[in-house]
Amino acid sequence: MKKELVLTVVADDRPGLVGEISKVVADHKANWIDSSLSRLGGQFAGIVRVHVEKAQAADLSAALIKLETLGLTIGIHEHNTGDAPAGAHALLHILGQDQPGMISRVSSVLADLHVSIETLESLVEPGSMSGDLMFRANARIIIPPHLSPTEVSEALEGIAADLMIDVELNEASVEED
Repeated sequence: MKKELVLTVVADDRPGLVGEISKVVADHKANWIDSSLSRLGGQFAGIVRVHVEKAQAADLSAALIKLETLGLTIGIHEHNTGDAPAGAHALLHILGQDQPGMISRVSSVLADLHVSIETLESLVEPGSMSGDLMFRANARIIIPPHLSPTEVSEALEGIAADLMIDVELNEASVEED
């Protein structure tokens, strides 16, 4: 019988980190299912979901924790197989001059509407014309069945002028990134 584990990983970035983690996973006959791994600010951070035989789960967990001696911080969590939130998938794009609190304000509006954030990627970079720092965010969200994408857009537009951001919301298929 299989067990699903979700691993969180953080370490100072260096070559070979994915290899070290994946070798331990493979050595315990576990299957690397999906992951999201990135280098951010000199740190390597990620989330990995694995399937492992229940009989091997404790040994795999112990071996992963031993990687901490190599400078990795690893969290091991049992995967919650509960249902994903129901609703329409949409892609949210945000662009504006960088300022503190942008994600907090946007995520607060979404939370008030019971919109779930499935993925979120953001970046601050110099603007092409002015050189001012620009904030860009792309999120994949799930809009609950009782709301329309238009209602979500209108709620976000309610804070857009205050934050001086452009907000674009597009419907997305379940498979679309």
